[in-house]
Amino acid sequence: MSEQDIRETPASGAGNQGDNLENSARQNGAELPGDIAAPGAAEPEAHSRETEPKEIGLPDQDEVIAAIATVYDPEIPVNIYELGLIYAIDLHDDGRVDIEMSLTAPNCPSAQELPEMIKKAVLAAPKVASVEVKIVWDPPWDMSRMSDDARLALNLF
Repeated sequence: MSEQDIRETPASGAGNQGDNLENSARQNGAELPGDIAAPGAAEPEAHSRETEPKEIGLPDQDEVIAAIATVYDPEIPVNIYELGLIYAIDLHDDGRVDIEMSLTAPNCPSAQELPEMIKKAVLAAPKVASVEVKIVWDPPWDMSRMSDDARLALNLF
């Protein structure tokens, strides 16, 4: 499985309405992000759009599990951790997280999207620098791997 970068791009489409609001704000003397001050003018206060650099280190297992638990199989109303799809979580001092998971069936329609959803969720956890999600088929997933909460949610008792 090749690892792909997850990239977010800003939404576009400010259009003419945004331009008109910007021009109106400038006419009223308002400073806008990206405005360039005239030479010799006082330096405007920095806009705090930049975030602090993320601290990288050994990720906390509970925080990684909590991040994984935010991911749901689109066809089943239970998170993938409670479904028992996560077989292994390896945490490393340099912020790497390696995850082994399975799917409910080899022809699962979510086979492409679930690993990327997990990767994105875990990357947001504190101290995580990179995530690799590997799909494994041995041992095969079966319903005995589900938590009691998952069984209850799916009426499988």
